[in-house]
Amino acid sequence: MYKYLRMDYSKDIDKLRHTCAHVMAQAVQELWPQTKVTIGPAIETGFYYDFDRKEPFTDEDLKTIEKRMAQIISQKFPMTKEVWPRGKAIEYFLSKGETYKVELIEALLADEEISVYKTGQAWLDLCKGPHVEHAGLIKAFKLLSVAGAYWHGDEKKPMLQRIYGTAFFTKPELDEYLKMLEEAAKRDHRKLATQLDLFHVYHETAGAGLVFYHPNGAMLRKIIEDYVRAQHLKHGYQLVMTPHMLKGKLWEVSGHAEHYQQNMYYFKVDDEDYAVKPMNCPGHMLIYKSQLRSYRDLPIRYFELGTVYRQEKAGVLHGLLRVRGFTQDDAHIFLRPDQIKEEVMSVLDFAFETMKDFGFEDLCIELSTRPQDFIGSQENWDKATKSLKEALDAKKIKYDINEGEGAFYGPKIDIKLKDAIGRFWQCGTIQCDFALPERFDLHYIDEQGRQARPIMVHRAILGSLERFIGTLIEHYAGHFPLWLAPRQIVVIPIKPDHQGFAEEIKKTLVDEGFRVTVDSRNESLSKRIREAAVQKIPYQIVIGDKEASSQMLAVRSHSDGDLGSMSPQDLLGRLKQQVIDKK
Repeated sequence: MYKYLRMDYSKDIDKLRHTCAHVMAQAVQELWPQTKVTIGPAIETGFYYDFDRKEPFTDEDLKTIEKRMAQIISQKFPMTKEVWPRGKAIEYFLSKGETYKVELIEALLADEEISVYKTGQAWLDLCKGPHVEHAGLIKAFKLLSVAGAYWHGDEKKPMLQRIYGTAFFTKPELDEYLKMLEEAAKRDHRKLATQLDLFHVYHETAGAGLVFYHPNGAMLRKIIEDYVRAQHLKHGYQLVMTPHMLKGKLWEVSGHAEHYQQNMYYFKVDDEDYAVKPMNCPGHMLIYKSQLRSYRDLPIRYFELGTVYRQEKAGVLHGLLRVRGFTQDDAHIFLRPDQIKEEVMSVLDFAFETMKDFGFEDLCIELSTRPQDFIGSQENWDKATKSLKEALDAKKIKYDINEGEGAFYGPKIDIKLKDAIGRFWQCGTIQCDFALPERFDLHYIDEQGRQARPIMVHRAILGSLERFIGTLIEHYAGHFPLWLAPRQIVVIPIKPDHQGFAEEIKKTLVDEGFRVTVDSRNESLSKRIREAAVQKIPYQIVIGDKEASSQMLAVRSHSDGDLGSMSPQDLLGRLKQQVIDKK
């Protein structure tokens, strides 16, 4: 049974954390007056503030800042808002040498309100707010780390120092969060990737954000890809493949050139603009358009494991979770307007079934609506949004609404997964699009023999395979269920005399479809067993004199410990059932 969770996010905690960011900035400037301040927003897990300071912040500095923050908080300064004329604001911040604040003010529209918030009478900051009533309401906070961050995320602009922190209404909430961070550090997929020899990102030699899968990582990915393809064929999708680059004019038709160009890679071929694809949808629409379609043909479901490339800032790249080249389990469904509700419901069932197979049953569903930068008519946006809501309501799914966070071409349902330590991860998405079929002039022949416009649903179940693999590594802490483990079984012969029986066992298991290696290295038995455990291989089979003579197996499970002596047939039965159960 699935659990549909809410994100446990409120404006109150957002205000508290934003206020804490202000208090931190005040503390930093009181301790080091020459430091320039930039921006300090609340984020999902806490807050940060970016500072321009010559000397790097140290761990000791963070402790010093925390002490000064506690002093400020104890005075319970009120957070008061003032609206200033543009000229006064620019003059004030120039007098303080706060050039970043001046740049922010100058970027505001002429009629935008310019507000500052004062912490008592001692300190103020350019800010839209909102804040809690007074700083004394901050009961539990912690500064967590320092990282580099370019101003506006632009590598050509100054490198700043970003201090991350978090705040909660109560100390038990903070303690629980800090405990989760400790566990998350142990599960960091980049650390486990080295331990399990899964992948590498060669930033300096090959390029940032580009992933090289080692044999174990490539096997894990193949297992996921094979599963995904099989499930799509089962659910009535047709496999397609499209080129990695397309003419620039095609991206003008799709709207990406206008609304997404900052994330794209353009280059010249025979003096004509081309772009490496950031998305697969234009290619799928060209396949749809390659022949005449009837209303009887719809819905048509195209699926592609499509590799795309997006121009991400260097500062946001993070292992597999944020990369420049990645593969999506991408599908586009062409359908009649009367088919939207049922099709979206079917996609939701498909997504939930898949998530359960991978070990996720706690889900958070969000509906994102029309952004300011959109294409198509407001009327069609309203229809698309209504269709998604009807599908969610018909499935009796609880969901949150993210106003203005839809894609530029349509509203979307996002599916977030809750992992083993309580974190949410963005994976699947379902997007309803009236605009692109119109821009590409797609048609089908309706029951009256007239041309009609199809609707297109963009959808991914896992999303980025790279991000999903990173999520799986951290969810399982690298100890994958048997069906996903790149190396499922290692057979360890104690002496060379046992090699023959070890190879027989390997062949028996391989013939049944299992991934097996024999570790006959000239190392001690204890070392080989220990290394198999470190590599989190689900099963070890040790072969000694007793096993070779009795044709029985000494089996050890990574999860359950020593299983004792088992016949090959009993072990096979156990393994097959685990694979069936996705355990």
